[in-house]
Amino acid sequence: MTDSRFLTHMKETLAGIEAEGLMKRERLIEGAQGAHVTIGGRRMLNLCANNYLGLAGDPRLTAAAKAAMDSHGYGMASVRFICGTQDLHRQLEARLADFLGMEDAILFAACFDANGGLFEPLLGENDAIVSDSLNHASIIDGVRLCKAKRYRFANGDMADLEVQVLTAIRDGARFVMIATDGVFSMDGYLADLREIRRIADQYNCLVMVDDCHATGFMGPQGRGTPAHAGVKADVITGTLGKALGGALGGYIAGPQPVIDLLRQRARPYLFSNALPPAVVGAALAALDIVEAADDLRARLFHNAAYWRDGLQAAGFRLLPGEHPIIPVMLGDAPLAQRFAQALDARGVMVSAFFFPVVPKGAARIRTQMNAALTQEDLDFALTAFEAAGREVGAIR
Repeated sequence: MTDSRFLTHMKETLAGIEAEGLMKRERLIEGAQGAHVTIGGRRMLNLCANNYLGLAGDPRLTAAAKAAMDSHGYGMASVRFICGTQDLHRQLEARLADFLGMEDAILFAACFDANGGLFEPLLGENDAIVSDSLNHASIIDGVRLCKAKRYRFANGDMADLEVQVLTAIRDGARFVMIATDGVFSMDGYLADLREIRRIADQYNCLVMVDDCHATGFMGPQGRGTPAHAGVKADVITGTLGKALGGALGGYIAGPQPVIDLLRQRARPYLFSNALPPAVVGAALAALDIVEAADDLRARLFHNAAYWRDGLQAAGFRLLPGEHPIIPVMLGDAPLAQRFAQALDARGVMVSAFFFPVVPKGAARIRTQMNAALTQEDLDFALTAFEAAGREVGAIR
């Protein structure tokens, strides 16, 4: 029987989270993900999904998923090396590698798993990882699982990056890998990959980029932040769960020996079921769509510029940037939650972000643009933001 003291401790912890205004709550979407969703029978404008190109509810992906299930079944019931690899899996890995300009790629259940499984097989106690201080939690966890020495540089601070690289080299590191998000998802900031690549080349380091919030819409043909910056990363990790259809699944793309070793040693790959055929088939279709989706990318960035201009004109405090992630900075967690509730009452779905997802005192509403939003949608949302902002005291 479960120790009652343990359950009491859990309840007290939850009560503390609630008292601090930090409780996160889930909303039930009735139907498909999209620019509009239905929650509790109400049609809501959705400004908080990672559905950058609007493909999550695209009927072409649904058809591709159904076709893959018809031809390849529902699930694999196995990890890849036992009996869980289909021709579809290798087709998608080759397609991703070609899309990203890499030699090969390897699929994971999620990019969290990809980042969690990346570092340990490749780097040991004689090596070093120099990681941006605002990297995603999955990178942080992956680095923790690795025996390599760890160094951190201040977010986007290239002078500090160089200092940390030099420190790692002076400490005797055999190999040094610089790890960074391509886009920092809470802020919408882009990594300075040109300068990171320059420093890496100067000191013979490797560059790893997590490109989850860029693949499909940043750079030529949506090939990501390295392509956007005009540089090449040594290793790229990414997801199928955002612009590439919005389902699930992650990947690592890189040189052939790196991918080959990961197939032998990456624990999340070796001990997790293979991706289901429906997801793989839809992802193959999504890549075909994405390569030819200059119109969607143009609409996405037009929407982002229009939305940013409208919020600034209303008096909201924003973080600077060019990315479709546009955070509205509020500072106080309870204020952010009240603002989200006031927007909900006006038919706009957003999410308040606060500690521990972001630092204390940096609570925000992270808005995210997508190509499926119309100008009418954005005007409706701007009206709602201004009214809700005045109601809760976020603006005057």
